Amino acid sequence: MARNYVQQGQTLTLIAPRTVASGSGILVGAIFAVALADAAAGQPVEARRVEVFDLAKATGAWTQGQKVYWDNTAFNVTTTATNNTLIGAATQAQASADTVGRVLLTGQVA
Repeated sequence: MARNYVQQGQTLTLIAPRTVASGSGILVGAIFAVALADAAAGQPVEARRVEVFDLAKATGAWTQGQKVYWDNTAFNVTTTATNNTLIGAATQAQASADTVGRVLLTGQVA
């Protein structure tokens, strides 16, 4: 192992940009992750950058495999790319009225 190795990076300690509940999406600079615990704004929180999560969803139907984006104003996932951050892909189709969508986080940095 290289002497400069630090960690795998799937889970990171980030500073909560706002008060967050466990399971909420957070965008910290170019890093999108899901908070693994509740945290007050400005406090450290463990957050997961990859794997599959059920997240708050904007109105609109999804198809399986469709790219999804984080809306950092509404704090939900959308299929609208404009002014939003790519976070992964839908793992299953979702109806327009669904308020939660299943997302594969790809761990990309915006």
